[in-house]
Amino acid sequence: MVEAAGWWSLLVAPALLLAGAVLAVAGDALLAARDAGRPRSAVAAARPLLEVPRLLAAQPRRMPAPDRLLWRLGVVTVPVSAVLSVLVIPFGHRTVADLSVGVVWFNAMEVFTWAGLWLAGWGPNAVFSLVGGYRFVAQGLAYELPLMFALITAATGAESLRVGDIVAAQQGLWFAVWMPVAFVVYLAGVSALCFLGPFGYPVGRDIASGVLGETTGADRLLLRAGRWLWLVSGAAMAVPLFLGGGAGPWLPAWAWSSLKTLLVLAVLVWVLRRLPVLRADRYVEFAWVVLIPLAIVQALVPALVVLNR
Repeated sequence: MVEAAGWWSLLVAPALLLAGAVLAVAGDALLAARDAGRPRSAVAAARPLLEVPRLLAAQPRRMPAPDRLLWRLGVVTVPVSAVLSVLVIPFGHRTVADLSVGVVWFNAMEVFTWAGLWLAGWGPNAVFSLVGGYRFVAQGLAYELPLMFALITAATGAESLRVGDIVAAQQGLWFAVWMPVAFVVYLAGVSALCFLGPFGYPVGRDIASGVLGETTGADRLLLRAGRWLWLVSGAAMAVPLFLGGGAGPWLPAWAWSSLKTLLVLAVLVWVLRRLPVLRADRYVEFAWVVLIPLAIVQALVPALVVLNR
C-alpha cells in the first residue's frame, strides 16, 4: 500500500532526484572517458560537475531583441517540471502526493517540458536555437504518442490512474514481463524527452548546439540539469509502472525502489552513450510506422485481460 508522505518529503524527493542526476552525469562522463581512451578516474567522473561553478559565474549572453520573459520561462520550466513529476512517484511505500490521476500528472509534466524547451529555443531570437526548438516540437508527437500509450497500458492493466494502484496490481507478476513492448517504448520515450544520446537532434552540432547554443551561465546550467533530472525521473517512474515498485525479498521497500531505479538509470545511460544520433525524419518514420502500432497492440493486451476477468 502506497501512503502519502509528510511535508518533509517535499525536500527529500528533489534531493534524491538531484543525487540521481549527479550519479548519471558522473557515469556518462566515465563512459565518455573510456570511449576517448582516457583513464577512468574520480577526476573524469567529476569533470562535468566542476563546470557548475564556472557556469554560475559566467556572464549572460546578450542577444538583439530577445523575448527575455519567454526565454527565462522556458529555461526554468524544464528542470521544474522534472522535479514536479517525482511528486507522484512512490519511494518504497510512500509518495509525496498519491493523486488519483498520478499517471496523468506525470504525463502533463512531460508536456510542460515540451513547451518549455520550445520557448527556450524561441526566446533568444536566434536562428539556431529556434531551429533546435522546432526540431524538438517536430519530433514531439513521434515520441509522446508512444510514451502515452505505454503509460495507458500500465494504467489499463491496473484499472487505475493512481500510481500506487499500479504497483499493487503487480503483486503476482511485473508488468514488464507481460507488457515488454510498453516497457521498451516507455524507456525510448523518456530518452527522447531528455534529448540525450541518439535523440540529441535539438542540440545537434550541425546547428551549433541548438537550444543550448545561445544560453550561458545559470540558464545553460538549468537546461543541462533539466535533461538529466528528467532521465532520473523517467527511470524512477519505470519502477512503479513496470517493475513492481518496492516489491522484493529481504530488503525494505525503499531500498528496492532505489536499486531498481539505479539499474534502469544505468541501462539508459549506457544505451544513450552507445547509440548514434538518429536523423529526425528516420526516427519519425519509425515511430509512426512501427512504434505507435506496436504500442497500440500492446495496449490492447491488458484491455482484453481486464474485460475477460
